Amino acid sequence: MTTSHSWEQIDHESSAFPSQSLSPALAQELLSTYGSPLYLYDGDRLRHTIQHITQAVPYPHTQFCFASVTNGNLSLLQIFREAQWGLHANTPGDIYLGLQSGFQPQAIVYSGSNLNREEMAQVLTWGVSTLNLDSLAQLQLCCEIYQSLPSSAKPANLRLGLRLNEPTLTGDSRIGVRPQEFPAAISLAQSANLKLSGLHFYRGTGTNATRAFTQVMDTVLTLAQQLPDWEYLDFGGGFGYPYHHEGAAFDWHEFGQALMERLQPLERSPKLVIEPGRAAIAGCATLLTTVVSVKWQDQQQIVGTDTTVANLSIPSVHGGYRKIIAMDSPHSDAVYATDVCGNTTYSRDYLGRHCQLPKLAIGDRLAILDVGAYGYAMSSHFLHRPRPAEVLLEQQQHRLIRRREDYQVLLANQVFELNDAIASYPVSLKS
Repeated sequence: MTTSHSWEQIDHESSAFPSQSLSPALAQELLSTYGSPLYLYDGDRLRHTIQHITQAVPYPHTQFCFASVTNGNLSLLQIFREAQWGLHANTPGDIYLGLQSGFQPQAIVYSGSNLNREEMAQVLTWGVSTLNLDSLAQLQLCCEIYQSLPSSAKPANLRLGLRLNEPTLTGDSRIGVRPQEFPAAISLAQSANLKLSGLHFYRGTGTNATRAFTQVMDTVLTLAQQLPDWEYLDFGGGFGYPYHHEGAAFDWHEFGQALMERLQPLERSPKLVIEPGRAAIAGCATLLTTVVSVKWQDQQQIVGTDTTVANLSIPSVHGGYRKIIAMDSPHSDAVYATDVCGNTTYSRDYLGRHCQLPKLAIGDRLAILDVGAYGYAMSSHFLHRPRPAEVLLEQQQHRLIRRREDYQVLLANQVFELNDAIASYPVSLKS
């Protein structure tokens, strides 16, 4: 389906990338076509972001990998694959989605934690050949299973790496192997006739301070060179996104230049893997929702919507900020402190607190911005609300990329029997 409406610039030009918003007419068309609430992805914006990040790192032996933990929609994963990015997987489910979207196993980097024996065997038999392991126990399990596999089932050119846990660099984290454990890890790999060829450095979640990465590069490289068979450096995730649009944004060009200056003089030219995570996809998505109730508590506007934190758990779970804008003409010139609430009685069901919004009315539409990362990916059936549809907009054409759920989804995989009285009750399973 096509649309003739154009995207318009709004007020967060201070972000690292140009940001665009819907026209009211397009918002109305989309909600009329696909229903409300609705996840909307701007494919043109996503491609621009991918290009911006890619071009910012001039080191020639660089492979970018998208962290599908942030968003697992197959249509979006295909955009990253078409841009020649690989995939970063935290779980076997991440790998499965990547394979389904067309990534080759060799383009997937696994950097997870605490796989059981069956899961580790599955990862290897899928053909994933780069694994960053976070403990000596996981390394030993990987080596044991690899040795037990028939030659036809073993991934070609297996590369094993360690996830680094160094408190002065990574903070207090349960993930990773301490430098003092490196000799034991090297011995484990050698006993299986394998090599430890990589080091994975994860700075932490959502860091916008460029210096937090550049100031540790020398130390990370020194630690990597303690591995006698070192071939690759997996540097990041943890890169942030400026959800507060007036705030600091990560400087990809400064970061890329700093990496280039440190890697070029090395005697060997290691492969560089970078996992931008939320930075690549956060800004390309909007959650559209419709006002269903308005009430006032003194000077505070309390707005009820047809969505919920079950569809966008970040505000409730992590206290994260997302900008909310009114899509319709204001009913007055004034703005008011406004709480934007979900459609449940959960006491923390707020999509936004103390937002500055105009006086709103039932039927008005709101846009919750920057929901591309950990938006739909963290949605759930909490309080038994089916999840929204997802739509992709590219070159002014929009198409459905995930169907809206109905109440039937709440019965999926349940095993139960209805007695005669309940079975005859006329209830619709459509939302």
